[in-house]
Amino acid sequence: MTPLKVLHIIGQRPEMTGSGIYLSALIRESRKLGLICFRIAGVPVDNQRPTERRELIDGYNVCFESAPLDFPVVGMSDVMPYPSLRFRDLKGRHLTAYKAVFTRALQDAVHRFNPDIIHTNHLFLLSAQVRKTCPQIPMVTTCHGTELRQVELCPHLRPFVKRHCRDIDRIIALSSDQKADIQRCYDIPADNIAVIGGGYDDTLFTRANKDTAGPVQILYAGKLNRSKGVPWLLRALINIRHQDWHLHLAGSGNGPEFDECMALANRLGAKVSNHGYVSHRRLAALMQQAHIQVLPSFFEGLPLVLFEGLACGCRIITTRLPGFAEMFGKAREDTVRLIPLPPLETVDRPYAKDEEALIDALAQSLVEMIAAVKQSPQINDPQADRIAIDYTWSRVVGRTLSVYAEMVAKKAT
Repeated sequence: MTPLKVLHIIGQRPEMTGSGIYLSALIRESRKLGLICFRIAGVPVDNQRPTERRELIDGYNVCFESAPLDFPVVGMSDVMPYPSLRFRDLKGRHLTAYKAVFTRALQDAVHRFNPDIIHTNHLFLLSAQVRKTCPQIPMVTTCHGTELRQVELCPHLRPFVKRHCRDIDRIIALSSDQKADIQRCYDIPADNIAVIGGGYDDTLFTRANKDTAGPVQILYAGKLNRSKGVPWLLRALINIRHQDWHLHLAGSGNGPEFDECMALANRLGAKVSNHGYVSHRRLAALMQQAHIQVLPSFFEGLPLVLFEGLACGCRIITTRLPGFAEMFGKAREDTVRLIPLPPLETVDRPYAKDEEALIDALAQSLVEMIAAVKQSPQINDPQADRIAIDYTWSRVVGRTLSVYAEMVAKKAT
């Protein structure tokens, strides 16, 4: 049989976000199974050095910070781990240039590569533009969750996004809860949405014996900003600074929110190690030494770091976000602790009156998890092992290829 050719598209830097890691892993695993892949990605003009495992990816970059895209990469989150432009600010000539440049790149890639399927990331502006430009090619889009927030925040883009995203052949959702959100937000039929989830590299993220001596090692991995709940986590740790723990911060950010996080971390002095942005291999090493991983996010689409942490034997503390109970609810409470999400004033920020309750909930969960670690540094939870196994990249890619096969068969008929 002729190998299936898939054109993968992402509008932002592929090496520094969960959706980019998803794309790179999907391409890598697909190629192992004989698929031919081509990639289009958005990057800063001065950041075109080869990314991790770049030799496995054929494609090219759409360059920002250079005419006609003389502005930073547009980020699916309002605060990215690198300089970025918010979608709410993408208007006028910038919006026109964004659509035009990606359209030219798409048309050139289709001409050169002649794909059987186009697979885009994020159910938002770029996917809508791809569907409008190439209505004749079967198309699948993975919803990573952040775009559901952007639909709310960007009324100037909403009509165009919804009109063309409804015409995408298949949507990949991360959970049943997210599938319901997609149906409600975009008016897309349930039959067009497949629940597949995200994945992690089980050759890299593996169990290691946890240290039984010294402080309990706590890890936060992600962007250092308010939407991830980092300031509230740090305030909770300030409240329990007398406990025997050490925090590792693995992530980056910029602007006032990052500065706020750093100011709070500095109040904890030597009890915090700030690692900055780390490679996947370094992240795996940090997870293998960590006893507890915390992700107190107010909005999360693809919680890859939590699957990675479970695979490395971390106990997990996270907010009870949509889909999290479905994914992690069968684990023991001393393995995964889901904290109730406080009412939100905006899509990713709690009311001021509820902040202390969130800080107290985080502090209490941390104290109880620290006690559990002191009693048994290694977790022994068969359900947690089953959760981790079901989200390896080989499992996720296998489910994705089933979607591809359905689309190709449908086109053939």
